[in-house]
Amino acid sequence: MNDHLLGAHVDLTTRRTLKWPTLFCEHFLRPQLTRKLITSSIACFLAEPHAGPSNPSPKVVMSAQEAPQPPPGEQPLSCRSLVLTGYGGYDKVQLQVKPIGRPRLKPDEVLVRVKACGLNFAELMGRQGLYEPLPAPPVTLGMEGAGIIEAVGEEVRDRKVGERVIAMSRSGMWQQLVVVSASRAFPMPEGMSFEEGAALPINYLTAYLMLFHMANLTPGKSVLVHMAAGGVGIAATQLCRTVPDVTVFGTASASKHDVIAQVGVTHPIDYRTRDYVEEIHKISPKGVDIVLDPLGGADTQKGFNLLKPLGSLVVFGAANCVTGQKRSLLALAKTWYKQLSINALKLMETNKAVCGFHLSYLDDRHIDAGMASLLQLYAEGKIKPRIDSCFHFEEVTDAMRRMHERQNIGKVILLPEPKKQNDETTVKK
Repeated sequence: MNDHLLGAHVDLTTRRTLKWPTLFCEHFLRPQLTRKLITSSIACFLAEPHAGPSNPSPKVVMSAQEAPQPPPGEQPLSCRSLVLTGYGGYDKVQLQVKPIGRPRLKPDEVLVRVKACGLNFAELMGRQGLYEPLPAPPVTLGMEGAGIIEAVGEEVRDRKVGERVIAMSRSGMWQQLVVVSASRAFPMPEGMSFEEGAALPINYLTAYLMLFHMANLTPGKSVLVHMAAGGVGIAATQLCRTVPDVTVFGTASASKHDVIAQVGVTHPIDYRTRDYVEEIHKISPKGVDIVLDPLGGADTQKGFNLLKPLGSLVVFGAANCVTGQKRSLLALAKTWYKQLSINALKLMETNKAVCGFHLSYLDDRHIDAGMASLLQLYAEGKIKPRIDSCFHFEEVTDAMRRMHERQNIGKVILLPEPKKQNDETTVKK
């Protein structure tokens, strides 16, 4: 192998996510394929929020060097956080406990003591260096949580100390204390637990906006939900139930079929032992109206072929890229190579739509309206996050392994408070 090629290969781990696949394609694949593969790679980083004008990152108060030091005589605060120290396996996410001073808030910010955090597939990708919006390590992970406001900025009028809120951001939520914009702290409905609050925003916003704003779900339509037992899968299925006469095809391992059927999946399909395309055609020869695709690669092409005329394929992830605890270049190359490539004329001829969804690029108007609708649906009893399991920060490896190995049915939650001697990990049966 040429020296410059070897150097490029070794340097892959230090390059930004959308650059190192480019190098991989340029050096190891046929040059004429590079443009197609890199163009299609955008589908691998969808559905999770990152910082921007509408979704600013929170202040990270996990570092004693970066955080304000307490004035003389003031009792320092102790902050527990989960920090990504580098790219790789489960051991790269470490619990850190450091004394900090009370953060100084900007006029429009609030300080939240986090009681529960949500684990998303993006954190698994981020740990492997596959989630481009995540800042380089060391960085505190986490995009959603729920807790209690401990302080408000001088210009904040619609939030108050002691209020229970759901908070969102690109990163920094996996810690006991977090500072966010007041606009990204949503009051929790009465009766909602902190665990449910932490489970709601990312998964349910993603499912809600895809189904109702992109795919135009209406009565009588049919929907294919991949990974139907996961956080977005459960959310999408519950939201489909709010519309009359919607047929839901859901892929999941056989052991999860009873649960997803109870949630609302009309036709559970065991993707491990059955060809889901064939199974759907047995029931609905013309296919389905909507496909929600978090997989990428060859499954995106299958999803497009399954669509009825006037159907919509919404791509929002690339779970096929993550095959092991650490990053696999072979899996990435395979996913990119098999990604759907199509032109506008083909779309016209087939009367089909292909959409890409990324929560982070939406402005405040969409986020606020979506959260308002979801919280109203929760208050009406029409949706309810299913909590699969709760792990303390000390058990983050077990939490990530549970999601990585597809054992969860619903949301995996992380709890910032220290684990007591008699505490047991809660796993919903």
